[in-house]
This record gives sequence, structure tokens and C-alpha cells, in this order.
Amino acid sequence: YQSITMKLIVAALLVASATAFAPAATSKASTSLKVSEVELGVTEPLGVYDPLGWLETEPEAFERRRAVERKHGRVAMAAVVGVIVHNNHITFDGYLSPSANLKFSDVPTGIDGIRAIPTAGLAQILAFFALVELAWMPASKYDGDYGVGYFGNDILDPEEKARKLNVELNNGRAAMFGILGLMMHEQLGGSIPIVGQM
Repeated sequence: YQSITMKLIVAALLVASATAFAPAATSKASTSLKVSEVELGVTEPLGVYDPLGWLETEPEAFERRRAVERKHGRVAMAAVVGVIVHNNHITFDGYLSPSANLKFSDVPTGIDGIRAIPTAGLAQILAFFALVELAWMPASKYDGDYGVGYFGNDILDPEEKARKLNVELNNGRAAMFGILGLMMHEQLGGSIPIVGQM
């Protein structure tokens, strides 16, 4: 029974991935960056990857989806770095919660680490996320430029800005798959070079 189910899942995934090679029509979306958002993140030879045809049927939603992709990519890149650092037992000195006598070094690696954080600490983390999401980097700001620049410098050349945005989108996509793979691998157990024992 499990063998048949697995074969059906693999077949369904292969059929679904075949749409990646179908050409998709592109439309232009304008942003304040003077760079076409549709052309950002395009990887040759596939071109624009739009298997569901949303650029034609829902062009007004494209910028929102791109902003969400960009933000999730940034979070995933930070998460991958966090996993690598924490799994190599690089921690802060001192206490995470002095009242609970919990040191940073006492927090287990991986997904179990979230369970070790006291409730008040989780509330502080969520409050910080809310502050960032609602005030500093609102989701309604679709261009992803929050005024902090690229390592403190503004990029004025449109070609260089487009190249760096392409790099960010593609690295974010890789990081989203990377953190998913790391979480799955952690549940399977074992060790990964650089990341360490899972």
C-alpha cells in the first residue's frame, strides 16, 4: 500500500513540475525601483515561472506575491544562518532567562530549542516581529526597499540594483528550500557537513 501511495505522489509531482517548462506570457509591473519586477528573479532557460498563469489572470496581485516572496526569502536566509550557527554550538554568553536560570548554552539545537524558551520570551519575540511587520517594514511596502540600503550604501545604478535584487531573490528561494530541508533532516537525524549534528 505504501509503495503504491509513494509512486502516486512521485507521479503527481512529476506531472506538476512539467508545467515549469511551459512558456508563460509576461506583463510589465512598475515599481519605484525603475526595475521590472517581472524580470527580477528570472532564471534562464526557463524564463518567467508562472505555471498557474497568474500574471495574466491576476496581474494586480503580482507585486504583493513578490513582496511576500522577498520577505520569506529574507527570513529563510536568516534562519539557515541561525541553524548553522546554533548547531555548531556558537551561543551568547550569559542567561536567556535569569529568573528561570536558563543560559543560552542550555537551549537545545533545532526545533526543540523553541520549546525551551519561556513563554515571556516567546511573547517578546512575537511583539518584536509585530513591530517590524507593522511599523518598520510594513507588508504594504511592496518594493522591499526599507531605507537601510545595501550595507548602508544606496545603489544608484539601475543595472547593479537589478543584479543585486536578482541575487537576493534567488538566494532567498534557495534558502526557503534549504531551511525546509534542514528541518526535515533534523527529524530524520544524522549529521550534515558545516551544519553539524542534527
